[in-house]
Amino acid sequence: MANIKFENENQEVIAADGANLRLKALENRVDIYTFTAKLMNCGGYGQCGTCVVEIIEGLENLSPRTEVEEKKLKKRPENWRLACQVLVNGPVVVKTKPKRK
Repeated sequence: MANIKFENENQEVIAADGANLRLKALENRVDIYTFTAKLMNCGGYGQCGTCVVEIIEGLENLSPRTEVEEKKLKKRPENWRLACQVLVNGPVVVKTKPKRK
């Protein structure tokens, strides 16, 4: 089992190993999208890049970055991921809607 802690929302979710991060967030009413992205996202196919999250802890408990993520996030830190592409396999702390530094 994997514990997913959403830092901004102060909410913890329990998920089966291999669960998709985006789906677990949406199932538990964790808002991962900014206002415009709520209206115009690809529905979890990795095409729009709007479900970006920052992994605070537990990066080693996630699936490796996909080719889609490498393209969409090439100028972003390694701990930024597309929630729709991430499979969770252990405890992780996630920050939704990270700000560019």
